Amino acid sequence: NLVLCCKGIPQTLAAFGLESFLDEAGCKLVFYLHRVARGVSPSTTCLLSGFQAIKLCPSVSRWMDLRIRSPKCIVFCCFLCWVLHLAVHSYIVRYITGPMNSKNKSTDKIYLYCSSLNPGRLLFSVMAVIFLFMDGTCLALMVWTSGSMVLALHRHKQRVQHIRSSSLSPRTSHETRATHTILILVSMFVSFHALASILSYWITQIHNPSHWLRSISVLVSLGFPT
Repeated sequence: NLVLCCKGIPQTLAAFGLESFLDEAGCKLVFYLHRVARGVSPSTTCLLSGFQAIKLCPSVSRWMDLRIRSPKCIVFCCFLCWVLHLAVHSYIVRYITGPMNSKNKSTDKIYLYCSSLNPGRLLFSVMAVIFLFMDGTCLALMVWTSGSMVLALHRHKQRVQHIRSSSLSPRTSHETRATHTILILVSMFVSFHALASILSYWITQIHNPSHWLRSISVLVSLGFPT
């Protein structure tokens, strides 16, 4: 919800031609909250899959302390995610300068309603590596935990197949429905975030990206939260 509000609403207003509806403080706040929420969203989704896999898969549960299943541990991990992303994205407050105008409009590459300073090649490279590592880790863990859950559900379905065969009910099994849900979630997660990251990097490398490319990038970045 925070991603949709901080990105979707301002972008929609700008797309309809409304200009300078945010002052400098508003631009800093909106962009900071959006980046933090955009980072927390895949992290918490990854945590959710991890805790589900720990509860569902016996092979994984043997590696972990039983305390990891407690609600207190889940809340603590979510809190760490928020603290991490609040700290990592604090640089945005310095480089977002304020609303767009005729003087700085040509220097902005991504945003239609706020402008930003050039952070420099070194800082850009460092932050790109950090974000790539965090997103890549979340994607890899999401795929691994989801695959573990699908495999555990498949094995469970095979074990109880002889019980189900005597039943006259033609309904789809719970394991099959859960497997479909997991596969849909992880496919959307990986597809939207990978494509959004590629488009964001592409836009930063183009001197004058088109309005359509920026709009498509925004639409893709809002896909998974939606």
